[in-house]
Amino acid sequence: MQQGFHTLMLELNPENTPAYLQQHGRASLPMTVEALAWGVSNVVLMVRPQVGPAFVVKQSRAQLRTKVEWFSRLDRIWREVGMLRLLQPLLPTGVIPAVVFEDRDNYLFGMEAAAPDHIVWKQALLEGVVEPDVAATLGDFLAIIHRETAGREGLQQAWGDTEVFVQLRVDPFYRSIARMFPDAATPVNQMIDEMFATPACIVLADFSPKNVLVHRVAAGGRASKVEPVSRVTLLDFETGHYGDPAFDLGFFLSHLLLKAVWSGPRFHEYAGLTRVFWERYQAGLGELASRRGPFESVALLRRTHAHLATCMWARVDGTSPVDYLTDPAKRDAVREFCRGVLNDPPQTWDDTLARAADCTENSGAE
Repeated sequence: MQQGFHTLMLELNPENTPAYLQQHGRASLPMTVEALAWGVSNVVLMVRPQVGPAFVVKQSRAQLRTKVEWFSRLDRIWREVGMLRLLQPLLPTGVIPAVVFEDRDNYLFGMEAAAPDHIVWKQALLEGVVEPDVAATLGDFLAIIHRETAGREGLQQAWGDTEVFVQLRVDPFYRSIARMFPDAATPVNQMIDEMFATPACIVLADFSPKNVLVHRVAAGGRASKVEPVSRVTLLDFETGHYGDPAFDLGFFLSHLLLKAVWSGPRFHEYAGLTRVFWERYQAGLGELASRRGPFESVALLRRTHAHLATCMWARVDGTSPVDYLTDPAKRDAVREFCRGVLNDPPQTWDDTLARAADCTENSGAE
């Protein structure tokens, strides 16, 4: 049997999970189990025992829940477990959930549940809530992850396998765009080659607003602000690997710019989040940003632009398009912007935002 696929595993659901957890000594009855709408690649269940803290059970699935057939190896779940344990010591307490148990036979694990006072950042953004301090915090955290794992002994050997990354990102996002749009094939394929030739640090490859929980603290019955470092929890690390940091940057920034295009008259407010994030990330790199190599500012920005453009384009025309950008004129504006960035990369981030604004304003989108 091919490694990573196992037809005999018990597939958990809200109905059979209580008996499974009781049988394996993970929790006692009674308990409630709720399916969470996290992504398309796994089953994620919130478990609330009557006795003891709540926790989350996550189980891998070979076939992802998309309209187009999309498969990935089941044992990617262990990559996520390893990433959680690697990243947790690098960031403030609570940012990365702790692993509480794992079941290798059934491709699942349990982890701490985030505090209930949260909202998924994607949801907040689509509800019109724009918080620059969240973008700043995320710039800080991604810089810490990249900086603290850059050139670290043993990490490339331990995390250099990119098969899952190819299955979940390179093939459905990048190569699908290269196949569908021949005029984009050359710059996209060149970007892919350069990416694999630039291993530099741990890359999360799923760093996006849907995987960020933003916390609120109750005060007198109303939400109040707390210090930024205590405000977020990060999720979903199965695509993590040792690779090019430009992928994380392009992937994350593509999500923010897509929401800026979606926002219409609030474009510049949403786009401002990208500037805050970029500035904090650059500051967080410290001396790495001025050294020759993969983190040098000019080279990193150039590679980031290629990833930004291809990621944005893929979320319009790839295997897993975003669900909120339905206006045809806005989708055309994204294609125009991405095609221009791939063929003539901007020199600064301000230039990038100006081009995106021009494409959006000239699209005739409502």
